[in-house]
Amino acid sequence: MSDVVFIIGFNYDSNCYLINDNVLVDTGAGQNKEYLFSKLRENGVEPENIELIVNTHCHFDHIGGNHFFPNAKIAVHRLDAISIRNEDTLGTSMSAFDGVDNSRVDVELEEGDKIGDFEVIHTPGHTAGGICLWDGENLISGDTIFAGGGVGRMDIGGDYNDMKNSVERLTKLDVVNIYPGHGPIVEKNGKDHIKLSYSFL
Repeated sequence: MSDVVFIIGFNYDSNCYLINDNVLVDTGAGQNKEYLFSKLRENGVEPENIELIVNTHCHFDHIGGNHFFPNAKIAVHRLDAISIRNEDTLGTSMSAFDGVDNSRVDVELEEGDKIGDFEVIHTPGHTAGGICLWDGENLISGDTIFAGGGVGRMDIGGDYNDMKNSVERLTKLDVVNIYPGHGPIVEKNGKDHIKLSYSFL
């Protein structure tokens, strides 16, 4: 299985995850560059060597640091790519676009696409184009699933029925570890947390 390096969010930042030594999942709100860079370097990765940024969805606290990585390609689901390119205040937040080039999308992701050992799962609900990444053991869940049975809010470009369907899909996976967009990670019993999330919907 893949190694996932957990970079806990600082202030308004989402959590970020380093996979494959050159892929960064989410970049935070764009307000703590030195913190993020220091965490990458602690794990032996120079920021300029990041080749791909994968955004789990289009909200400002996940895409705001994209411009820190001008050499990297930016990948996001095709539906959230629309919000980013349009600098859409419903789907995201204008503060994200204070960073030059934060409306750039290079790769439009779809269900089933591969990123290293991970497969893209389209999990709308928090946003129309929200995704999770799944490698058969680890689930990088963005703001779809949180530790302790939480799910992402559905009032900023989201949809309750979409969220319920997405979480139901995830209950069918044998998830061991969950790496959510905010808060603590879940180790060993991820499937139980997903089932709990579904019971709350």
